[in-house]
Amino acid sequence: MTIVLLALLAGAVVYSLLTIMAAFHYLSVSPPALKYSQPVSILKPLSGLDLDLESNLRTFFVQDYPSFEILFAVKDLSDPAAEVVEKLRKEYPRVSSQLLVTGEPPYPNPKVFSLDRMMAVASNDLVIMSDSDIGVTPDLLRTVAAEFQEPGLGVATCPYRAVAGPSFWSRLEAIGMNTDFMAGILVARMLAGMQFAVGPTIAARKTVLTSIGGFNRLKDYLAEDFMMGKFAADAGHGVTLSSYVIEHHIGSTDWRENAAHRLRWTRSTRRSRPLGYLGQLFTMPLPLALLVCIAHPAWWPALPLTLLVRGLAAYVVSSRVLKAKLNWLLLPLEDLAGLCFWIAGFFGNTITWRGRRYRLQTDGRFEAMNHEPPGARGPAV
Repeated sequence: MTIVLLALLAGAVVYSLLTIMAAFHYLSVSPPALKYSQPVSILKPLSGLDLDLESNLRTFFVQDYPSFEILFAVKDLSDPAAEVVEKLRKEYPRVSSQLLVTGEPPYPNPKVFSLDRMMAVASNDLVIMSDSDIGVTPDLLRTVAAEFQEPGLGVATCPYRAVAGPSFWSRLEAIGMNTDFMAGILVARMLAGMQFAVGPTIAARKTVLTSIGGFNRLKDYLAEDFMMGKFAADAGHGVTLSSYVIEHHIGSTDWRENAAHRLRWTRSTRRSRPLGYLGQLFTMPLPLALLVCIAHPAWWPALPLTLLVRGLAAYVVSSRVLKAKLNWLLLPLEDLAGLCFWIAGFFGNTITWRGRRYRLQTDGRFEAMNHEPPGARGPAV
């Protein structure tokens, strides 16, 4: 058992070193300069009042870019997000914008249905699909449009910096998102190139999405972002990790809400990328080092060495790549919590999302198990 744990720990330490290399590999690429301004359509699916919704949406109205439109979608006008949108539309009348009412979504993934409805009326080929809990700076469109000057580029993932709410569980999750989650993307990018898309803000060509079957092909997947990039890469289109880092405001949740969210994430990841999910064990060097010390106390020097390498990798990804503050005291706790949720992800095939229960299938698709109760809503997560 000790030999097995040592082998796993050695792999995890090597992975942390690869994370550092991958982070500097990403930082070594300079963003391209904007040579011409191609018009952009921003698609914003909404459901309920996220924390700081108005201020987050406002950041899209004040883009320093000559030609863009913003499309919003809600299920019905009773959604409180609709009132926020109308307020901002009146405040910024010179920005081309539109609010769509989609009605009850016939797709298992309601977000995909909203995107499909907005895509149908979008005026431009270059679209940016962004969740409601995202904040950006005025140079988002300039940066992304410059990257899409590259011939053959079809899909771009914007890396994100998780901004926690005041709750302890929110801060804990933000650390994991700003270190482990982003680290996995960077390592995959360095070793194999981007063969997928992830995250709450993705840019793509309408023509590329149409060529892979459109949103009708994505409607049955919970991780529609991952599959969008995978289908595009499989079809020969370029997929990249953008140089623009967005802010993902994850809000403040209690233990129950946070656990439900993280279980949904782990269970969907296990079905979208089963081998990659197994490999996530190598992203947990501190728990492995603790297990080694428990199994064989004479190996205690492995713990401080692992702590040093893990801390350096977390710092480079979080502080250098994402420009996020790293809470060193909470980092070991998040590593232990991450291991617990990783183990829990192997069990169960149901999730709860926006007040509805779904059953996950082995290929990453999912189906509703019941009807949404009247008035049930939830934040975009």
